[in-house]
Amino acid sequence: MAIAKAERLMNLALCLLGTRRPLSKRELRESVEAYLEAGSDDSFNRMFERDKDDLRELGLVIETVESLDGEIGYLARRDSNRLPAITLDAEEAAALGLAAKVWQQARLAGAASGALQKLRAAGLPEDVDPYEAHGALEPRIPVHEAAFEPLMLACRDRRPVVFDYRKATAARPEPRLVEPWALECWRGHWYLAGFDRDRGAERVFRLSRITGKVRSRGTSFTAPVPDVVTVRETVASWAGEGADRSALIRLRAGAGYPLRAKATAVRELGNGWDELEIPYGHGLDAWLVEFGPDVVVLEPAELRADVVDRLRAVAKG
Repeated sequence: MAIAKAERLMNLALCLLGTRRPLSKRELRESVEAYLEAGSDDSFNRMFERDKDDLRELGLVIETVESLDGEIGYLARRDSNRLPAITLDAEEAAALGLAAKVWQQARLAGAASGALQKLRAAGLPEDVDPYEAHGALEPRIPVHEAAFEPLMLACRDRRPVVFDYRKATAARPEPRLVEPWALECWRGHWYLAGFDRDRGAERVFRLSRITGKVRSRGTSFTAPVPDVVTVRETVASWAGEGADRSALIRLRAGAGYPLRAKATAVRELGNGWDELEIPYGHGLDAWLVEFGPDVVVLEPAELRADVVDRLRAVAKG
């Protein structure tokens, strides 16, 4: 049904853009095949009005013209719907190329590539290759999670979703009913921010912990979408970014490289263990639990207690 509507909208737009004079409803009905299948005049009128509003919402400028005999006609003048010339510098082109690479492992990879080709035809400098790396290191944004595409579409269409989610401290996944707001990649992982209906609050979910399929729910949002969704800042706070305190942990040698990267001080203890001082912020206990028996919290006492509680919860299942 979605494909049929898209085709109908495209045919109507082509009719309105391709005419030099206003076309009446009767002429448009005879020109668009889908309108010929309308069961009655009322059904056609409702369909046409919805389609006209949808095209205007998509940005098509449709004029309504009344003829001398009082008949209403419609057209979309090409000069009113022509985009200005597109000019991109090397940095902007590189940003578009990086955005297109998000889809390298998704179904829209071909569409993203085609869009960049159209940008080149519209004025992208010939000496700029959007896909070319502009340095010794090529930035990449991986999209391995099957949940990425359905969640991206749900964010775009403002549709609530249901999925099974396994927290870092839980042995089994739990169903979550979420109104999705935004997706963001941070340090190689994708995260979803949205309103968790069951908990009545904003939550952030790591896509790699979503199990099974993401299922849509045909209802509207119940909570307002904020103007700015701070996915990265929320996840960073979990990892202790910007923390004004420190924690002292013991880490098994050769393990926990993400923790070592964050450490402000490292001391070898011998017997296969190192001592690390790391920033201590909200959610650090959940992150440390992921490293299992390779991490032992030395101080502060409240962090050690939180980690022990989480490990006991996992052990109980």
